[in-house]
Amino acid sequence: MEWTASQGWLPPRITPYQNLSLDPATCVFHYAFTAFEGMKAYRDDEGHVRLFRPDRNMARLNNSVARIALPTFDGDAGIQLISELVKLEQRFIPQQRGYSLYLRPTMIGTQKTIGVGPPGSALFYVIASPVGPYYPTGFKAVSLEATDYATRAWPGGVGDKKLGANYAPCILPQMEAASRGFHQNLWLFGEEEYITEVGTMNLFVALKNKETGQKELVTAPLDGTILSGVTRDSVLALARERLQPEGWTVSERKMRMKDVAEASEEGRLLEVFGTGTAAIVNPVRVISWKGRLIDCGLPKGEEAGPLTVQVKQWIERIQYGDDAHPWSVQIT
Repeated sequence: MEWTASQGWLPPRITPYQNLSLDPATCVFHYAFTAFEGMKAYRDDEGHVRLFRPDRNMARLNNSVARIALPTFDGDAGIQLISELVKLEQRFIPQQRGYSLYLRPTMIGTQKTIGVGPPGSALFYVIASPVGPYYPTGFKAVSLEATDYATRAWPGGVGDKKLGANYAPCILPQMEAASRGFHQNLWLFGEEEYITEVGTMNLFVALKNKETGQKELVTAPLDGTILSGVTRDSVLALARERLQPEGWTVSERKMRMKDVAEASEEGRLLEVFGTGTAAIVNPVRVISWKGRLIDCGLPKGEEAGPLTVQVKQWIERIQYGDDAHPWSVQIT
């Protein structure tokens, strides 16, 4: 679907997958006018196709594109258009649990110009690809390197937007962490070394309160540096609904890396996991920090803790329609 400043949004089209033809001066190449989303379509046991919280993806995409002077769009209309594409291509969604159709809504600035300014034209497109289970042989816990020599996001920046420009600068630190034997970076921020995100996922820490012994599930607050993950928001909502009655505290607050290390040393660190569209949850075994390996509570030989497994099951049951829930939108 194309947009121009003079005509607005032009009629949408569904076409075969094909290359884009763009002028070498197109502004997306020079000034990173691009934002995207990641979402999936699922097939339930009765063969119906479902989307998981698509309204959140459309709202976040609009928030992202507005930040870089690209045109916004009607979110409900966006869901309708994506649903038409999914209906047409639903033969590519396998029946088996764990499989889905990955959807990548993308917007780019297409104006041909070397001057820096708001694009006068844009393209909104969606590509689709079947994907299998993130862990085809079961959960695999990862090791992280706490990263203080590079910063993913900062106050007043665009770390809370899903912009293409946020991702390329993170690859080199990830390669450096991998060269030292770690799967991903744990991004720290500031002199206080607040924990923020893990790789391209939000991070959750489950621990016992030092004073009260009460169990707490903690994730970083949405202070403008944290991406407002759809899975993150879903985990928080379900945890408040289902864990708080069992005595848990569910918190969005700042937590320092030294607090995590102290909880581990004192046996209060229960589990650590990342959340995102691809894996739902990603268990963490150890975090390298200041030359030490911080144990994240997983028993030897175990790949995921009970809370991590439970959270994954909660969300999957909604995604695949096992549990009736307003977050699961059936495509008709």
